[in-house]
Amino acid sequence: MELAHANRVATMGQLSASIAHEVNQPIGAAVTNAHAALRWLGATPPNMDEVHLALSRIVTNGNRATDVLSRIRAFIKKAPPRKDSLDVNQAVLEVVALTRSEAKKNKVTVQMQLAEGLPVVQADRVQLQQVLLNLIINAIEAMSASDAGSRRLLISSANSGSSDVSVEVQDSGPGFPEASAEQIFQAFYTTKPDGLGMGLSICRSIVEAHGGQLRAAAGHPTGAIFTFTLPIRSNGTF
Repeated sequence: MELAHANRVATMGQLSASIAHEVNQPIGAAVTNAHAALRWLGATPPNMDEVHLALSRIVTNGNRATDVLSRIRAFIKKAPPRKDSLDVNQAVLEVVALTRSEAKKNKVTVQMQLAEGLPVVQADRVQLQQVLLNLIINAIEAMSASDAGSRRLLISSANSGSSDVSVEVQDSGPGFPEASAEQIFQAFYTTKPDGLGMGLSICRSIVEAHGGQLRAAAGHPTGAIFTFTLPIRSNGTF
């Protein structure tokens, strides 16, 4: 748990510039709408319909900034694990929103294929989203380090059989040799010059604690595919 928390804090620090952009956007839009509302109030006669519309947009933008900050607090906060009924697709959408600016900065196109009607799973939301966050950031970094071809990230979910829900993260980066598919999950194994090699090891531990599995496979012709499964009825021990 201590390692997982440290990994979350380090990842959020790595995303600080992108997160600042995500927060600044709705704040900037709120200020713009506030100025518009003042102009409409100062008109002769005041245009109350436009004032109402501008104020509604301010509320929307304020809520958007609050949502981003709430997700950040949840990630950084040190709290005991908990089991809640979790909508996997919603968890995916929240992490994708948090990493949207990072993907855009690195010219990565993000696509999603989320299966409808997925059953809920019993999981710790923060821990599960930590797995997703690590996989997405790793994929973006792998693609940004390569100049070959387009940069595509595909995130999909499915009901894999009657007892499991699966999530797959596939990138178009340089990938890894098929023989290294298990080695990359070993603690302290890393291909990054400044990496600690703990992220994927922690991710696998989290998924296995939920009673699921995390696997890696080489993409064809390039890229990497990470897939984790979660049981619909939790038998995990976290």
